[in-house]
Amino acid sequence: MSTTTAPTGAPVTAVELAIGGMTCASCANRIERKLNKLDGVTATVNYATEKAKVEAPEGVDPATLIAQVEAAGYTAALPRPAAAPDAGGDGGVEDTEDDATRPLRNRLITSAVLAVPVVALAMIPALQFTYWQWISLTLAAPVVTWAAWPFHRAAWANLRHGAATMDTLISMGVIAAFAWSLYALLFGTAGVPGMTHPFELTIAPSDGAANIYLEVAAGVTTFILAGRYFEARSKRRAGAALRALLELGAKDVAVLRDGDEVRIPTDQLAVGDRFVVRPGEKIATDGVVDEGTSAVDASMLTGESVPVEVGPGDAVVGATVNAGGRLVVRATRIGADTQLAQMAKLVEDAQTGKAAVQRLADRISGVFVPIVIALAAGTLGFWLGTGAGAAAAFTAAVAVLIIACPCALGLATPTALLVGTGRGAQLGILIKGPEVLESTRRVDTVVLDKTGTVTTGQMSLVGVHVTDGTDEDEVLRLAGALENASEHPIAAAISRGARTRLGSLPAVEEFSNLEGLGVQGVVDGHAVLVGRSALLEQWSQPISGDLAGAKERAEAEGRTAIAVAWDGAARAVLVVADTVKPTSARAIAQLRALGLTPVLLTGDNTAAAHAVAAEVGIHEVVAEVLPADKVDVVKRLQGEGKIVAMVGDGVNDAAALAQADLGLAMGTGTDVAIEASDITLVRGDLRAAADAIRLSRRTLATIKGNLFWAFAYNVAALPLAATGLLNPMLAGAAMAFSSVFVVANSLRLRRFRSRADEQPAAVATAEHRPQRESLATAR
Repeated sequence: MSTTTAPTGAPVTAVELAIGGMTCASCANRIERKLNKLDGVTATVNYATEKAKVEAPEGVDPATLIAQVEAAGYTAALPRPAAAPDAGGDGGVEDTEDDATRPLRNRLITSAVLAVPVVALAMIPALQFTYWQWISLTLAAPVVTWAAWPFHRAAWANLRHGAATMDTLISMGVIAAFAWSLYALLFGTAGVPGMTHPFELTIAPSDGAANIYLEVAAGVTTFILAGRYFEARSKRRAGAALRALLELGAKDVAVLRDGDEVRIPTDQLAVGDRFVVRPGEKIATDGVVDEGTSAVDASMLTGESVPVEVGPGDAVVGATVNAGGRLVVRATRIGADTQLAQMAKLVEDAQTGKAAVQRLADRISGVFVPIVIALAAGTLGFWLGTGAGAAAAFTAAVAVLIIACPCALGLATPTALLVGTGRGAQLGILIKGPEVLESTRRVDTVVLDKTGTVTTGQMSLVGVHVTDGTDEDEVLRLAGALENASEHPIAAAISRGARTRLGSLPAVEEFSNLEGLGVQGVVDGHAVLVGRSALLEQWSQPISGDLAGAKERAEAEGRTAIAVAWDGAARAVLVVADTVKPTSARAIAQLRALGLTPVLLTGDNTAAAHAVAAEVGIHEVVAEVLPADKVDVVKRLQGEGKIVAMVGDGVNDAAALAQADLGLAMGTGTDVAIEASDITLVRGDLRAAADAIRLSRRTLATIKGNLFWAFAYNVAALPLAATGLLNPMLAGAAMAFSSVFVVANSLRLRRFRSRADEQPAAVATAEHRPQRESLATAR
């Protein structure tokens, strides 16, 4: 449980309940209504995840919520904390999931074995030997009673609480078919030796005394059990990404206690503990490196293929792999506070919520069942009233009951959300809630923060301009060595660039830092000055000619120019800038291909902003803005009728991210920005923003496709059943197929691929597609 504050100011407690006994979306809708009747309670129940998210006034006992759910005929419990894995076990997650589906699988297998001969005897007159009908009764009875028991039990529980769900329809249809067959066998002429009847798709008027529908009772039960079993399996497969995310973490860790290494389970770590990570081991939890240097492979968590070099003072993330030397790490976050746990929670929250389209489906399914029962009764009365005979009336009414089961409606949204958000987690895209999907469809403008989003956010050496007769390597060797003794970010950029090019750097003597001007010292016997041009002028070594021109051009582009002099003369100008990420230009092309107009928004100077924009292909730039001004820019765009997405990574972006219709935070940014966003991009790659929008649009399109086919199926099939044109057994098969179709359609999202490795030519081609097509397909 967690406590927040409602808009009214009253504290609100968030409670999550594990719900049992649900069999369809109508069940979820009913539990939701029951919980929402409590004062101050807001509940959302998800059929696919079998969980309820409840917000209640602080002080409300969870037992009250559980009692309310049980009063509706279902079970509820607070989720149990995850148990520590057995030392010698295989993990246990898969075993638990298998246990959940095993009873359903056993019923399905038994039902199929018994139902197949019953269906074959009814459909193939040549197999109808003497007394075949009594063999069919013997085989069908266990199917209708034991195999279909979950449907009967749920229907009875609903009846006791004055409700009707899809299980009510299934139970009524199966019992009606079996009861009619018993009547015909015991009191009609269907039980006489040698009785045969053909299998027909249409209804012929008859008194019904010679007709049995055991194949309907057995076949419908089997088809629906098959649908339920594959639904249960699909939910397990759809949630595999979340389980895989949770299983990434290390299971145990070597903690330093009084200088000795003690191996303990990871969940016993405390903040401040120092632990050892050897090469090849997973880092147990989020922390800061105290000792050692190494390369850390974060690909399993962030998708980045290049290991990151870390040393003392650098932050590391739990579940990443130490690929190099021995590290001693001090734990800073444990348990639910770690980045891995927060990622998993984001995914789970997204899967538990509901999009607007799902809420519509739930409302419809909540009233659909009573309407169908009334329609079945009307169909029975109509056929009896027209004199078509009891068999025709009965068959049409049973077909209506069976074909109407809107199981596909209950699966349309949750399965697509489960698969879509799970696939996103695998790609480093964390979608915070299903309502986010609605925003991605309408977004037409994307506002991009510059520093840390389009650029690396780190100063780098980007240019070396020298006088005639001066060697570039010599400039970098002397200037790099001097700057290596300074802690200034610009100095760090120069020394890093020099080391990258030359390797080692010489030692410095008589080093001094001149506040606001630069540094000076002696390197290899040369008196070296590195800093502003004013520093060189103080020593009568001004820059002129080509060097002055290079300095002016660099500053006109918003870059920083650093002058270098030694032995009494100015020798070079070094240009330092925040460099554009190598993937940003390609990311902008991908965003344009999705029909979005990019806008660069930054607090940096106008020259630097326009230089970056020109490099990546952005035409609209808003520069030199304060954090509050960023919010105003987003509001202005929204006032112009645009639907705005904002991509940022800093604390100063948080307000704009919250104001935007869709906020996307770079996972390499601050916690404040991530908290304010709708989508978190774990990788610091802007191409992930295009992937996130594509995935969101694809998921929303899948949901809408699922709902369309589910609704269309019921609307088209009900009149056929009511007019006697649809055999009840075929109706059951078609109904089960519709659920399987919805699940299979959702699972197609597992094949979604990132375009991060797409070639520039392919992006350029996509960029020139008609905007209307890209908005419609969002491929």
